[in-house]
Amino acid sequence: MTYKNAREVLPPDLLKEVQRYLCGEIIYIPKEVEQKACWGQISGLREQVTVRNSDICQMHRQGVGVRELMEAFCLSEASIRKIIYASKQTAAAGNE
Repeated sequence: MTYKNAREVLPPDLLKEVQRYLCGEIIYIPKEVEQKACWGQISGLREQVTVRNSDICQMHRQGVGVRELMEAFCLSEASIRKIIYASKQTAAAGNE
């Protein structure tokens, strides 16, 4: 998030109206709901996590143990188990 001077971005009439309510203060103007990106979409992190989780599940199906997965991916046992469990739930829901 960057700071912008209202004088540089708002038309003079709108600036005067805003100054009636907030003069010399900082205000945050949120994006419209439809403009908001989901977590990790912009940075690409969401896709990286999805690929990582897919790799974890595939390796587990091939017989790699939870301990080895913990070490390979630097995650806790609880995190590995959640990823595997979520994958099984998604697969089960797809088969219904």
